[in-house]
Amino acid sequence: MFSQIDRLGRIWGMYTLAFGVFVVVLWLMESAGLIGSRAIGWTFMVLTIGIYATIGILSRTGNLDEYYVAGRTVPGIFNGMATASDWMSAASYISLAGTLYVLGQEGLSYTVGWTGGYVLLAMFLAPYIRKLGAYTIPDFVGVRYPGAFPRVVAVIAAIIVSGTYLIAQVSGVGIIMSRFLGIDFRVACFVGLLGILVCSMLGGMKAVTWTQVAQYIILIIAFIVPTVFVSQKITGIPFPQLMYGKALTDVAATEAALGIAKDYLTPFNDWTRAQFLALITCLMCGTAGLPHVIVRFYTTPNVRETRFSVGWALFFIGLMYITIPAYAAFARWEVLHNVVGQPIDALPGWVEAWTKTGLLTINDANGNGLVEYAEFGLNSDLVVLAMPEIAGLPYVVAGLVAAGGLAAALSTADGLLMVVATAISHDIYFKLINRSASDRTRLTISRVMLVTVAAIAAYIASLRLSIISDIVAWAFSLAAASFFPILVLGIFWKRINTAGAITGMIAGLVTTLGYIIWSYNTGQSIGGILPNAAGIFGMPLNFLLTIAISLATAPPRQEIQALVDRLRFPKHLHDAAAPATGD
Repeated sequence: MFSQIDRLGRIWGMYTLAFGVFVVVLWLMESAGLIGSRAIGWTFMVLTIGIYATIGILSRTGNLDEYYVAGRTVPGIFNGMATASDWMSAASYISLAGTLYVLGQEGLSYTVGWTGGYVLLAMFLAPYIRKLGAYTIPDFVGVRYPGAFPRVVAVIAAIIVSGTYLIAQVSGVGIIMSRFLGIDFRVACFVGLLGILVCSMLGGMKAVTWTQVAQYIILIIAFIVPTVFVSQKITGIPFPQLMYGKALTDVAATEAALGIAKDYLTPFNDWTRAQFLALITCLMCGTAGLPHVIVRFYTTPNVRETRFSVGWALFFIGLMYITIPAYAAFARWEVLHNVVGQPIDALPGWVEAWTKTGLLTINDANGNGLVEYAEFGLNSDLVVLAMPEIAGLPYVVAGLVAAGGLAAALSTADGLLMVVATAISHDIYFKLINRSASDRTRLTISRVMLVTVAAIAAYIASLRLSIISDIVAWAFSLAAASFFPILVLGIFWKRINTAGAITGMIAGLVTTLGYIIWSYNTGQSIGGILPNAAGIFGMPLNFLLTIAISLATAPPRQEIQALVDRLRFPKHLHDAAAPATGD
């Protein structure tokens, strides 16, 4: 294993160095006037998608184990990097800093919930599910809760959760491409669709895994570099994680001087405490129940590497998450100092460019010709992408940030598409319809489903239902309400049976989905709970019904209870687990 890690480390080290050199060369060319902003945008888009496409082509495979779970050969450190990339979606990269920019401390519920969810995942789920050796969450459900119906319900839930999440990623790709390539947002969603498919069509999870490693390297560089530059500019010290408190102090003083009523540093101006806590709970439990995240832990060689990969994922996620609040603080400082109070007719070109995307509006309500804070409508989804231009950084930095956002959206979209395609081709077609289907037939069905699901997601994304972080939170709520209870109970309590699991999954999913639709369309809520925390209603109901129905009906068969014992006790922790589901 060491020689493999050493070899891969050299390869990815050279890749990182080459990408850094490319960015520096592009910056020097911009400084010398040899390349313009539009060419920079196209260069970043073409190069990064070209990298991902090349990895996808080189990783092409006809082997089912490689296509579904990357051959179960990915070392823990690289699986952790791929997991971080898979999980840090467009919501984390594009929308989270913008949410903190808008909400202030309430926005920290996202960072606390998502990061805390990985602790739950590491403690309660990942090692045990990996030990089973399944391909998918419906595979786990089908083994732990025997029968065709539980598997079908799990597949439907996986499609709804992953499909919702996928829509947010395609929206992120559309925003980036519409701005930096100068095309209409709706067209950009379908153009981005091609970039998503080229990464996953040929090589499945094998291609997705190594593409996600490449994407993580780009997105973390792209996020930290501009934050360091702005920290140096504002505070004189290039350590944003330590210095953004100074920017926040200045923000509070500036807003008070401008007469802005909302105190940015005081919590619960926008949300109730109940909403804050409910969202943290849903995001934590949703993280531990997300199909596309859990499937990443099927790709390691053994349970020990799975545990290591969870730790590495937390580390790689932490690099991003300790920087996001700093990014938000510096962005707010830049807007207050470089935009508010400026003459509208003297605003730089980036304002007009972002206005065309529909995410930025300026309304001179009082007719004084100046930008007032209340007149500057900045959608939270463009804060990260626009901040380098607002701060007056070289345009190559803006292009780098866009490339990072594209990497974040594409990496998660690839993982989500694999979940949906695998659920249909493996869990439905092969497991329930045609057990004698050839490998070629199963791969063909999977690839057809990749294209179909991606096209549907692109269409829905083009409708712009909500901001990215809200759509992603809907997916987390749905995962928390449908999968989390039956996974935790299925591992830690032998008494839970098929009838209880089916009832709990359906009730949790329907309740949460119903609340999202009702609250979103009516603008009403129960106890101040917004649609993004709807899982707080469905998840307890799932737990309650699963336990109650299981106790009221016959216990599982003895072999199922023995399976739980094998999962619970890590007797062969260092051994690779053989697939329990058969193939």
